[in-house]
Amino acid sequence: MKIKRFGVAAIALAAAGALTLSGCATGGGGSSTKGSSSAIITVNGTEPQNPLVPAITNEVGGGKILDSIFAGLVYYDALGAPVNDVAESITTDDAKNYTIKIKGDQKFTNGEKVTAKSFVDAWNYTSQAEGQTFAGSYFFSSIAGYEDAAAAKLTGLKVVDDTTFTVELSQSESDFPLRLGYSAFFPLPEAAFKDIAAFGENPIGNGPYMFASDKAWAHNEKIELVANPDYNGDRKAQNGGVTFVLYSSEDASYADLLSGNLDILDSIPASSLGSYQADLGDRAVNQPAAIFQSFTIPARLPHFGGEEGRLRRAALSMAINRDEITKVIFNETRTPAHDFTSPVIDGYSDSLAGSEVLKYNPDEAKKLWAKADAISPWTGTFQIGYNADSSHQAWVDAVTNGFKNVLGIDASGAPVPTFAEFRTSVTDRAIQTAFRTGWQADYPALYNFLGPLYGTGAGSNDGDYSNPEFDALLKKGLAETDLKTANKVFQDAQVILLKDLPAIPLWYATVNGGYGEAVSNVQFGWNSVPLYYEVTKSE
Repeated sequence: MKIKRFGVAAIALAAAGALTLSGCATGGGGSSTKGSSSAIITVNGTEPQNPLVPAITNEVGGGKILDSIFAGLVYYDALGAPVNDVAESITTDDAKNYTIKIKGDQKFTNGEKVTAKSFVDAWNYTSQAEGQTFAGSYFFSSIAGYEDAAAAKLTGLKVVDDTTFTVELSQSESDFPLRLGYSAFFPLPEAAFKDIAAFGENPIGNGPYMFASDKAWAHNEKIELVANPDYNGDRKAQNGGVTFVLYSSEDASYADLLSGNLDILDSIPASSLGSYQADLGDRAVNQPAAIFQSFTIPARLPHFGGEEGRLRRAALSMAINRDEITKVIFNETRTPAHDFTSPVIDGYSDSLAGSEVLKYNPDEAKKLWAKADAISPWTGTFQIGYNADSSHQAWVDAVTNGFKNVLGIDASGAPVPTFAEFRTSVTDRAIQTAFRTGWQADYPALYNFLGPLYGTGAGSNDGDYSNPEFDALLKKGLAETDLKTANKVFQDAQVILLKDLPAIPLWYATVNGGYGEAVSNVQFGWNSVPLYYEVTKSE
């Protein structure tokens, strides 16, 4: 069967349809009023882990900034459907060879033109930079030449002219265009390659916003963006800019929202989940989002390698009362997990073989722990690391108390002051405990919850999990040109994960947020991030 696609919208129809049916419980809109085009909106954020370079950012704090200051080939609308941004068209006859044409009137904020070379150079740099490993490089593993570590460039990328380039994949992958809105695929100006570290402190983008000045990033305090007057895509800012306030606690950000010192908050602290909808009324937001929460136990930790580790992971999973925690701590704003993805993604299943390991079963948990002890008796304390600048302590304490009560072991949380410090300890493999993990989807597909997190060598594979059978199913699923067939393969891959438990699934999140009285046209997207460019504000 030959495939011909003009643009990319058709590729995500099934995924977008799933999101449409989910709807939202409350909030997410506000009155449609015209505000001041110069008004600055204030929103919550966290200190980015790394310099703001698309190649090395794979966490939400930095991702929200990059998505605001860059324009990729496509962007995702509120429902997760891809819409052409810099791309004029993305076409293929065989789902292996793609021709990408870009709009010819685009430029970076330093005046440099955005060309086909801007994309090809950035992709080559991310995937093949000598002596460097970037978190985003895994996203280019499908392109021909990626496996050649000695090559300076991907053989599958060719610049045809200023507005055209071609991409050859190593195999047919029909969802390739759907990924192209993710930040790893953003273009870079030539100025970036002269000093990438300096660029990350004061990035030059091509999106709806830009840095307010060369001192716009006050670390651990705020990041100031202003509208980019030269951006001419569909995400044209309806306000004068966005200031991300980098809070050290969610309680502080919620207090600022209530007092009128913050315009938009996309994460309500656990302590206020039971009251925020009454506090905010129709300005409260509670809607499904493509977010999965878990914690990871690296196999390198004592007692967690081989068969002993498999038994202990299953025992720990069955010792967690997810129903009780989501009701008592999260006021039913979370849903117990049945798999490794999200209910809002097409292909989700709540009845995978082996999913019983995610159900509370204290008797079976004790039996499995005893079997592991027969291999090697348990010693030490079990801890879950987390960042203390967000509301994680309550659920970590509840989970570890469950381990104490069910398994009779010493267990506790291990807080790290900030998200940036926490993530650095994880990515550097310096952390010596289990640690909280999760995923906010980059694009609406099952694969995005699986490949980047559990594929061998993947950039977000924090536990260094590797299973050749799982990898083979990922590759097989990507090669399918029929979405339903591909999703069945990805479900089969999850059956392996349910046996190995490279991460222990906890629950699916909704986006719980709110906004102040001064702003209107507030809409939260499919991945829980507000569409900042649509927001209007009175002065």
